Amino acid sequence: MDEPLKIGAVGQIARRVRDIEAARRWYADVLGLKPLYCFGDLAFFDCDGIRLMLSKDEAGKPSKSILYFRVADIRSAHAELSARGIVFLNAPHMIHRHADGTEEWMAFFKDNEDRPLAIMAQVKPAAAEGR
Repeated sequence: MDEPLKIGAVGQIARRVRDIEAARRWYADVLGLKPLYCFGDLAFFDCDGIRLMLSKDEAGKPSKSILYFRVADIRSAHAELSARGIVFLNAPHMIHRHADGTEEWMAFFKDNEDRPLAIMAQVKPAAAEGR
């Protein structure tokens, strides 16, 4: 790829909650966020184009946000950021396939203060077939 890597806007924010059902109701009904989908102990909302993921926290620890940055090609971004010295905690991997076949891919790393960050990409069904 001859084009320089472009890190996109923040794509997703994660927040831990004690009671996932109460949080689902509050974020949708009180705060007014648009629910996207839920599965297991996870609930996803649209925040004007930024996805908010709520997850149940069994331990009751304070929430640490994880910032997820959108990239066009997760494998190329992973390779370029690795070449820049970023140490990834894992390789890009698919974490979910939606009903329409769209795949969610992520790879995690830490910032200079040891806080988690991630790059993320969605792969549409036609592109996923070539994997």
